Amino acid sequence: MTGIIVVGDAGLDVVARHSGPIVHGGDSRASVTIAPGGAGANTAVWLAACGASPTLVARVGADSAGRQVHAELSSVGVRCAFAVDPERSTCCVVVLVDETGQRSMLPDRGANARFSPEDLDPLLLDGAGHLHLSGYVLLDATSRPAGLAVLAAARAAGLTTSVDPQSAALIYDGFLDDVRGVDLLLPNTEELVALTGSAAPASASALLDVVGAVALTSGADGAGWVDADGVVSVPAVPVDCVDSTGAGDAFDAGLLAAWLDGASREDALSAGVAAAARAVSGVGAQPSMT
Repeated sequence: MTGIIVVGDAGLDVVARHSGPIVHGGDSRASVTIAPGGAGANTAVWLAACGASPTLVARVGADSAGRQVHAELSSVGVRCAFAVDPERSTCCVVVLVDETGQRSMLPDRGANARFSPEDLDPLLLDGAGHLHLSGYVLLDATSRPAGLAVLAAARAAGLTTSVDPQSAALIYDGFLDDVRGVDLLLPNTEELVALTGSAAPASASALLDVVGAVALTSGADGAGWVDADGVVSVPAVPVDCVDSTGAGDAFDAGLLAAWLDGASREDALSAGVAAAARAVSGVGAQPSMT
């Protein structure tokens, strides 16, 4: 399988699973876990779980959280190429998960918000075949120049590229201009609406003058691939949703690992859907590798 570089956030998730509504100004009992997270890290760990050998490029703080994240990701097969920020703390996200498994996030990107073009060592591109960029790097104005720089560097080095937009609410005017030339865009339905004004999978064809292909996740409605050859879709895997955190990151990894290994569009989608189903079946954004 071709070498895969993932560029994106790495940090810690504080996941609080609560039942019933949060009591404003009062106490709401919850089951709380702390584990590595961040969209880039999640995708990298899922890639490792799918048999790839990913390299994660991110920025962490000079703190115990950064060291913990590095150690835990390294232990499950992720090569960590981290810049260490002497002033900002490592990213931390508070994740509130309700009884239906749906999550709401309170993110502090910390050091990741200061990701810079120099944080990608050009030598990492040697021997790699693909670069995947987590959209959070582009969605924050302070790290956007670095996101644009790594995409440009990857294209110049002959790598294929992919981008997950990550957050419909944060997509900005000019986002499509910034991802122009990317080989694969990986939105969910809400992000597709933000980009095209429509939730219909076929509306993704309007993006093909910007990107090479679109792989769309639609939750319980499965996933689809849209490119110049038409639309291919696969159904979702029926599972009980325990925690939806990281499902999209898992889908990205499953699909990319299969696609870059030569799978058909349908088989790549199926691999992505399978990884996402595994993700929502347990607590936390990353798989257990034990």
